[in-house]
Amino acid sequence: MTIEIKVPVLPESVADATVATWHVQVGDKVSRDQVLVDIETDKVVLEVPATSDGVITEIRQAEGATVLGEQVIAIFSEGKSEGAAPVATPASAPAASTGSSQGKTIDIVVPVLPESVADATVATWHVAEGDTVSVDQNVVDIETDKVVLEVVAQESGVIGKIIHGEGDTVLGAQKIGELNAGATASTTPVASAEEAISSDELASPSVRRLMTEKGLTANDVTGTGKGGRISKEDVEAAANKPAVAPVTKTAAPAPAAQELGERTQKRVPMTRLRKTIAKRLLEAKNSTAMLTTFNEVNMKPIMDLRKQYKDLFEKTHDTRLGFMSFYVKAVTEALKRYPAVNASIDGDDIIYHNFFDISIAVSTPRGLVTPVLRDTDQLGMAAIENGIRALAIKGRDGKLTIEEMTGGNFTITNGGVFGSLLSTPILNLPQAAILGMHKIQDRPMAVNGKVEILPMMYLALSYDHRLVDGKESVGFLVTIKELLEDPTRLLLDI
Repeated sequence: MTIEIKVPVLPESVADATVATWHVQVGDKVSRDQVLVDIETDKVVLEVPATSDGVITEIRQAEGATVLGEQVIAIFSEGKSEGAAPVATPASAPAASTGSSQGKTIDIVVPVLPESVADATVATWHVAEGDTVSVDQNVVDIETDKVVLEVVAQESGVIGKIIHGEGDTVLGAQKIGELNAGATASTTPVASAEEAISSDELASPSVRRLMTEKGLTANDVTGTGKGGRISKEDVEAAANKPAVAPVTKTAAPAPAAQELGERTQKRVPMTRLRKTIAKRLLEAKNSTAMLTTFNEVNMKPIMDLRKQYKDLFEKTHDTRLGFMSFYVKAVTEALKRYPAVNASIDGDDIIYHNFFDISIAVSTPRGLVTPVLRDTDQLGMAAIENGIRALAIKGRDGKLTIEEMTGGNFTITNGGVFGSLLSTPILNLPQAAILGMHKIQDRPMAVNGKVEILPMMYLALSYDHRLVDGKESVGFLVTIKELLEDPTRLLLDI
């Protein structure tokens, strides 16, 4: 049967792509899941594998050609050619020997990504080829711009081939590995025919031609591609490499490591979340008229209230009474009085939100995230404390979902838990404002003509001056100050 080889579906933001490297040529025998061609976009390189065993019969688009999504670029005939030696498949020659019963092969695929997420990254493989796994065991973490998605084993078995390693960029529903369901691993792995890569497979036809022109062999070039594959850049680097003159023992220079002494450095790639944070912070700084106004609040009334009722509150609601519930309540009330702070800009329009979804900045091992506490105007103090605690635990464990990270009309960030005395928080786009809370510090204050030592805290409100005027921003911050200094007003709604 004749099968068409097509360009994968491209993300919405990608108009076209380029045929980067053909790993096969017309007449070559290919096996199922063997990578045939690399398709390069302005963001990622997509691998196109064979869907079954067969022979390449026609290549319609050569390397360097510009192609569109789902365009036919080659043809291959399904099935093995006459006289060809059979090619081992995972079913006939698994990566690890199996028990007496032959198990089926299950594809390990990337979960379906939300519409707002174009691609993802393979973050961590928790298993290796040949490892035994049980049903529902987490085998790999997939990292998006917002959350980490766990991919679990659908059945018990043995991990077969891992197609995409850690750091690879993948798309939703893309195959990244195989699971031999029902198989059991033995102590001695059995190499499959697919794992053995010939010298011809290390380089595409165009790369082999370039090596011939340069007078090089595969042994002269170090491949930097996947599985040691050789690219044109590798050939050029080998051809331009200067000859190394022999060095006598007496003239041997001291190693550079000795000059550095004990000083070392480490280079690691940025995670997707860290790159997204950096991009959004720069976007907020460069695309908004951001300004910060400050005030301070006397925290003694709230601290006295907590001291009086914290034990009874915890006994009644089975949760501790913290400061964040007071902050959220005060912010929600202030947002009701100043709708512009609860709004956002969309092009030339202003969107006024008639609901109160508060983003809470949470520090996690992967970076700062802002999950959303929804409908805070309808939540009591205990519900707010429980909600924030649940979001913080999920953030720490990497369990936050896309829904919990999406939306939010206003952000609260509390740098005081780390000891920050004063800061200027950056907007969380597309929101119009963000409130920074800080460390509670005992300071001498003038009260009714006398000096008193009071627990004071600085407040910082950063806002988009295109939408929020100075009068509104100051009034908003003063409202929060008054509500926190007299928490009874939160209960009486005055």
